[in-house]
Amino acid sequence: MRKFEKISFEQFKKDVCDNKELYDKIELPKRSTSNSAGYDIRSIENVIIKPGESKAIKTGLKVSMNSDEVLYIYDRSSLGFKYDICLSNSVGVIDSDFYNNPDNEGHFQIKLINHGSKDFEVLVGDRIAQGVFMKYLTVDDEEIINNKRKGGIGSTNKKEK
Repeated sequence: MRKFEKISFEQFKKDVCDNKELYDKIELPKRSTSNSAGYDIRSIENVIIKPGESKAIKTGLKVSMNSDEVLYIYDRSSLGFKYDICLSNSVGVIDSDFYNNPDNEGHFQIKLINHGSKDFEVLVGDRIAQGVFMKYLTVDDEEIINNKRKGGIGSTNKKEK
């Protein structure tokens, strides 16, 4: 089943702050129109991004999906056109096994970079990115992969100790 969820309040306290009122106000992503491909993702914090600077913005969200699906995170077109703001990694990739990982429950963040000449202000509730679900294919002659995700961002590069 494909769905967005809030991270637990315990994880929220670790990653963000101990503010139940803010936690309760987290909005799950929604599409703006019936033909929108992307689900609008909102900030849960106030952030100023100075020219040339990049900042990771917390969402308080995790996402579950089928094992043959991925959630691609794209910047919102208006951010680039109006303010020269884009995702620092061009496109975010949230794999299905990121959900409920032991490091952070699958809490995903949005890292924006300011290529403009003015400070860019993000307020709580601002739409900062959009997520698009897609199925993906694998090659037919792929060897069996037995590796399992053991953590959050960058965990597939970690060596066993």
